[in-house]
Amino acid sequence: MEVKIEDSWKEVLKEEFDKPYFQEIVRFLHQEKEAGKTIYPRGSHIFKAFEMTPFPKVRVVILGQDPYHGPSQAMGLSFSVPDHIAAPPSLKNIFKEIENDLGVKMQGGHSLEKWASQGVLMLNAILSVEAGKAASHSHIGWQHFTDAVISHLSSQREGIIFLLWGNFARSKKDLIDASRHHILEAAHPSPLARGAFFGCKHFSQTNHLLRERGEKEIDWIV
Repeated sequence: MEVKIEDSWKEVLKEEFDKPYFQEIVRFLHQEKEAGKTIYPRGSHIFKAFEMTPFPKVRVVILGQDPYHGPSQAMGLSFSVPDHIAAPPSLKNIFKEIENDLGVKMQGGHSLEKWASQGVLMLNAILSVEAGKAASHSHIGWQHFTDAVISHLSSQREGIIFLLWGNFARSKKDLIDASRHHILEAAHPSPLARGAFFGCKHFSQTNHLLRERGEKEIDWIV
């Protein structure tokens, strides 16, 4: 089966595409579309995070749960929406923390493509969703695939900074070799966490870690 995904990721993940669970994901998505259901993000954007951040370029991973399920929101990058779409509450809180942490002013953009192009893998654990139904594809097998993504990054790369926000993201901690990588944990940026995300300073910490090893910092301003 031919999967359209960025070449370096295609090589790293080649064994996953032939596994029964992945073939079942493809079958399920085809069936849902044939049944007239709307799936987000659109097919060409399901692997957008991989397209924008090739395997050798990953420096930071921000792990989300599943795509936004509202019209025109999901774009294949965790927490990100297109610039013309209103920022969801979690994204608003992420921007507030950046402003407070770094003493900067965000410029009004809502797309996080700028981060992805600098080596921030904006990875959702679940890569598709039915319109209007949050977490509706959480049991179709995507987590097997994205767990493999995290495991390959952990075993084949070094020094990646993993930002794990909330209990779901933290549950992936066991997939990461902490002796080879940096793991920063915080509450989820959702308002449901009642502000516990604020003050985590993950953005300045990430840049400090990158600076310590002579790498270019992430420009977080969008």
